[in-house]
Amino acid sequence: MTAYEDLRAHLRQTAALGEVAGRLGWDQQTVMPRGANDQRAEEMAALEDVLHARRTDPELGDLLDRAEAPDAVGEAILREARRDFTRNTRVPARLASELARVTALSQTAWEEARAKDDVAAFLPWLEQVVALRREEGQAIAQGGDAYDALMQDYEPGTDAAQVGAIFDRMRPRLVALRDRILGAPTPPALQGHFPQDAQLRLAHDLARRFGYDFDRGRIDLAVHPFSSGSGSDVRITTRVAEGDPFNCLYSTLHEVGHATYEQNISPDYALTPLGHGVSMGVHESQSRIYENQLGRSRAFTGWLFGAMQAEFGALNIDNADAFHAAVNRVHQGYIRTESDEVQYNLHIMLRFDLERALIGGTLAPADLEEAWNTRFEADFGYGIDRPAHGVLQDVHWSVGLFGYFPTYALGNIYAACLDKAMRNALPDLDAHLAAGDLGPATDWLAKAVQQHGALRPSVATITQACDGTAPDETALLDGLDRKFAAIYAI
Repeated sequence: MTAYEDLRAHLRQTAALGEVAGRLGWDQQTVMPRGANDQRAEEMAALEDVLHARRTDPELGDLLDRAEAPDAVGEAILREARRDFTRNTRVPARLASELARVTALSQTAWEEARAKDDVAAFLPWLEQVVALRREEGQAIAQGGDAYDALMQDYEPGTDAAQVGAIFDRMRPRLVALRDRILGAPTPPALQGHFPQDAQLRLAHDLARRFGYDFDRGRIDLAVHPFSSGSGSDVRITTRVAEGDPFNCLYSTLHEVGHATYEQNISPDYALTPLGHGVSMGVHESQSRIYENQLGRSRAFTGWLFGAMQAEFGALNIDNADAFHAAVNRVHQGYIRTESDEVQYNLHIMLRFDLERALIGGTLAPADLEEAWNTRFEADFGYGIDRPAHGVLQDVHWSVGLFGYFPTYALGNIYAACLDKAMRNALPDLDAHLAAGDLGPATDWLAKAVQQHGALRPSVATITQACDGTAPDETALLDGLDRKFAAIYAI
């Protein structure tokens, strides 16, 4: 065997073990008995020991030095493998194992604290996670910025300065649009009782329509919805509030966007460094375009209005235009995942600034709740009523995902650019959406973005899909202006 073939075999086994670790995480958040948490933490730490040893094995470094790529795909595999090897060899084995153990325990502590609105109970775990991730970021950065180093795990090739500049350009237009909307009459909200079983039936139907393959996946319930896995085993979760069916339905669409990305990657890339989404920004572009540009479009909500009447009976909203306005209603609220499109990125900007300060050491975890509440009131104009609606609402920091939040906003930017290109390619798209037919849209996304996995860097992936036009925030901001000017007659 050649050095390249030996390298591929090593990477394949490591990727397979990584999928096993991911399955342990899925199990922990869905069906694991609560009393198993301490043992699960040890199991995940032990598996991380094995994975870290394989990812930093000197023999792997030797293979990377000697391997010669046979083609362009091989060159991409070597590019990604070398980047991962450099990153992993900078992190001590002790630190990698301890992060796996502590974050497994911290996640359960967060779930319990969130349920009880008990910030103090979660604080010791947050302090440990922040300290460990700060140490990891410093190890990777080797004298550079620790937060920038952590961002590379989620959006390679970008940094906080670039993202901050984008946010500075976006914020004035978002705030101005929100102020115009909130000065107009507010459309009625959907109200009523929507039983869990019926919501889940409709969620499964939506998942199928949006291309989710249930032969290679399943839907379960979790505190915070997520997608897990790749290739032939990609699982998603959702959540149900019986007074708010949009929570379940649009959380499901969001996770289906993630899941179909993973399901549609070329099988040739399975268990290689190309066999997953290229970045979380591109991943979020798929979840957000499914959820927003497609799922909240006037054409599709017209179909959904009829589907919900068929499932739940008569609604308090009696026509498709009013239903579309209800789906896209701009409203005061605390929860990021339930936010409207206009204010969603403002939630991300808040988290970006706070987590950057946590990793940079200018904000102590003990001061995070006060900083969150102060910033939220300044940005949104009203105060946080309880911790579960504030600093305890997101799972991300409990599991150490520092540097992840900005990718949601990048995903919104990418999604708007993709939607523009897709509609140019599919001029009759709205007619299909109005019939509940997502096939043309999901087929286009599978071919333009999803099948390529990590073959090309993230910006190159979006640029290629958009006929050579590099992504920027203009398409997103212009699209929001058009959409909400029509809904609110402003």
